[in-house]
Amino acid sequence: MNQGTERLADSGGLPCPDSNGSTHKLLVLYPTPTDPDHFRDYYLTNHLPLVTRLPGLLAWRYSFDVAATQGETPYFAVFEAEFADAAAMTAARASPQGRQVTADVANYATGGVVVIHYPVQQGTA
Repeated sequence: MNQGTERLADSGGLPCPDSNGSTHKLLVLYPTPTDPDHFRDYYLTNHLPLVTRLPGLLAWRYSFDVAATQGETPYFAVFEAEFADAAAMTAARASPQGRQVTADVANYATGGVVVIHYPVQQGTA
């Protein structure tokens, strides 16, 4: 898999929004690890396959090509996961698969990790 590759769960390529047109996003920001090569290899080979087993996961994306609009970026990598709503995300994180994903982070994220989540409202052009 190449850097910056996007993967979507089997949902026709589109997230499945809840009744008010929103989804819930989990965002993981990774500061620079002590061994970037190990991070990339482990992340692609071991961690992402675990992520794909999360129940209720609608779509996911990641990138190692993180840049700041000004100055140096504080992050080495970013990961986004989409769920139908906050309850689906909470259930996924509490599941056996979710606990396994969380426990696995220490195996590659030596620079730490920032995890946030939020509802996403659909905009119109």
